[in-house]
Amino acid sequence: MATTEGVAALTAAVPDADILVNNVGTAHIRDYRDVNDVAAIPDEDWLGLFTLNVMSGVRASRRYLPRMVTKEWGRVAFVSSESGVNIPKEMLDYGTSKTAQLAVSRGLAEAVAGTGVTVNAVLPKPTRSEILGNLMSAQAEASSISQDEAEQRFLHAARPTSLLGRFATTAEVANMVVYACSERALATSGAALRVEGGVVRFVA
Repeated sequence: MATTEGVAALTAAVPDADILVNNVGTAHIRDYRDVNDVAAIPDEDWLGLFTLNVMSGVRASRRYLPRMVTKEWGRVAFVSSESGVNIPKEMLDYGTSKTAQLAVSRGLAEAVAGTGVTVNAVLPKPTRSEILGNLMSAQAEASSISQDEAEQRFLHAARPTSLLGRFATTAEVANMVVYACSERALATSGAALRVEGGVVRFVA
């Protein structure tokens, strides 16, 4: 999905869709200590994350949105992150790609306004997903602690404003995606829907 050829193969295999969830993505999780570390992020990391996290959704949306508009019904959801508005210094390249997803989502929502098609972004908090969950599991094993304890350490160090006080589950994030893609969400478009447990402190 990070290549035009990959997205073309997907859309050839599935030429039509009423619902598109742009959930392809990854992150480079590092332990930055100062600005010199951040400045050392190589071009290939910046470009690689942007190509996968952002352009996969741009290309897929470009393919499926016109038919949704013709049918006067469709749902597009981008799975962004609280890191898109609460940029983490340890994942600056990732946060930037998630901010870009918010811009793409809002712009597409503007483009299809009044057509019966909605476009939204979902902003999860740190989630026990495959990538972050496996990282926490490895850290727990290395430190001879439980995964819950490893997650608490991460939240305390990197997301101290969390009101939920724990990682989200993938099911909790999926619940918001299901809503955004449902018939009930007709009046919700161009929104950044938070499932971030209060990590982001400002109200907007």
